[in-house]
Amino acid sequence: MNVELITIGDELLLGFTIDTNAAHLARSLASIGVSIGRRATVGDDASEIALAVREAFDRTGAVITTGGLGPTSDDRTRPAIAELFGRDLVPDEERWEALRALWRERGRGEIPLSNRGQIMIPRGATVLTNRHGTAPGIWLEDERGRWCAMLPGVPREMRGMLADELLPRLQGRFGTGSTVVRSRTIRTTGIAESKLAEVLGTLASGVDGLSLAYLPGQEGVDLRLTSRDRSAIDADQALDTAAAQLRDRVSRYAYGEDGTDLASAVLEACEARNLHVAVAESCTGGLLGARLTAIPGSSAVVLGGVIAYSNEVKRELLDVRQETLDAYGAVSEQVATEMAAGVRRLVGAHIGMSITGVAGPSGGTADKPVGLVWIGVDVEGTVRTHGSRFIGDRAEIRFRSTQAALDILRRMLGSDAGVR
Repeated sequence: MNVELITIGDELLLGFTIDTNAAHLARSLASIGVSIGRRATVGDDASEIALAVREAFDRTGAVITTGGLGPTSDDRTRPAIAELFGRDLVPDEERWEALRALWRERGRGEIPLSNRGQIMIPRGATVLTNRHGTAPGIWLEDERGRWCAMLPGVPREMRGMLADELLPRLQGRFGTGSTVVRSRTIRTTGIAESKLAEVLGTLASGVDGLSLAYLPGQEGVDLRLTSRDRSAIDADQALDTAAAQLRDRVSRYAYGEDGTDLASAVLEACEARNLHVAVAESCTGGLLGARLTAIPGSSAVVLGGVIAYSNEVKRELLDVRQETLDAYGAVSEQVATEMAAGVRRLVGAHIGMSITGVAGPSGGTADKPVGLVWIGVDVEGTVRTHGSRFIGDRAEIRFRSTQAALDILRRMLGSDAGVR
């Protein structure tokens, strides 16, 4: 079964809001054997909305829209599509009373009359209950069997309604497809996309009939396997086998699957060995510590850290020697080494991690350009350092620095040398 997806909102076209709804819908629909044949985005213009839906009907006869169901003047999805179906809008007074009660229950007083727009429903339509917000969804179908499902644009509401209302309706009306589209992602870091293809060798273009996509980003390069035209059981088995083959080829660089965060993987490895971590950061200004402590349960591993922006803090708190600073400068392998050892001693941790560099956009020199970063990881006296010139703007350089630091520790914990 194929459907078309239309996401609606000026904010999407202008780039102020990232369209996460389309990606979530595509993944969720694929899991029940429904494919999105085409995606489109239109602004808050009734004629553009109607045109997009009309053209989609001509191609597939099945459309899902998100956005434009709120109470304000720019929410034009409902009347535009109702007119396309030749239906007038009628008030759902029972839903209006429920909305009024909800507002009073939440201590907001009397609901504004402008919210009545949300209870204007195309005649003959089915209301899709929204348990996550105030804008109901709508299922509208004509005598030819063409249908349009309208969902709100707020991601939390859309996702909830998709799971609660739309997916069960599609499965009930059309049945679960005999085949599904499913994917599996192997996450890698510390290796370029082109080099990764070399390492994969004969698997570089796909594995046993499964397509393989390379998805580079700040974290590294994700390898996404996709199975099509298989049953759910066959797809899962094929993905399991193919993912195992990929992991075997790129094991040195792979740290997890699907949405795994490298910080989470490192914390799990530390906790399994009863190791505690402390961080010393200069150019990243606490970002490494923030990534680690963003993971629930990180207090079992992370003891603390120091933001050592100035040389004075490096000296006084981390015991970086003045002669080291004078001889090599703050951005150097030697200083990164002493920072890692210093914070490990200061906090009383098994592991000290340090980052010092030039994040830009200014401050670089010919010898130490913007993007140059040195990282030190000290695991109970076993030290590894890494120097690299990262590309990107200030935010990208800082993030890539933390990813590299975490990867160094991941690799050290994956070896037997000096690590419990």
